[in-house]
Amino acid sequence: MEKLTLEKAREILKKHTTEEHLFTHAAAVSAAMGAMARHFGEDEEHWRAIGYLHDVDYEAYPDEHCHHVREFLEPEGVPEADILAIISHGYGITTEEREPQTSLEKSLFTVDELTGIIQAYALMRPEKMEGMAVKSLKKKFKDKRFAAKCNREIIKRGFSMLGMEPGEVMQCCIEGMQEHHEELGL
Repeated sequence: MEKLTLEKAREILKKHTTEEHLFTHAAAVSAAMGAMARHFGEDEEHWRAIGYLHDVDYEAYPDEHCHHVREFLEPEGVPEADILAIISHGYGITTEEREPQTSLEKSLFTVDELTGIIQAYALMRPEKMEGMAVKSLKKKFKDKRFAAKCNREIIKRGFSMLGMEPGEVMQCCIEGMQEHHEELGL
């Protein structure tokens, strides 16, 4: 396989995941990654595929997340660079194997947790994703009790890695998730 496609990512994830909320999370991260790819002038479908597949080993190994990515993806012919990109989103959290180095890896590291906050915020808004503003999302981000399981320190580390303003990353994620609001149920 030359490059991971979104279709192939969906096919692989179905083999290893059954929980509906994990598919929704995969779709949210995929949507955000597409918008980040656009920001960097990169291949949207490829970045979306990486985002969709990033938690491939989570359901089977929640306590060893990112440690089993290779054994799930190598037999599928997923390119080494894509495997490393997926492993890198657990850097300093579940693994020390690979520090995010590329824009794709840094984006995945950052948006993984950030999409959880955006999703939680959209669910409490009557209009869901429609018209969501960065300014109000920033208020929710600052409230540590809101979507408390989403690790703000990881997200902040990601902003820093990317060298982007928080609002700029938030805007990308909002736009990506708005484009795919139906798939996300938002």
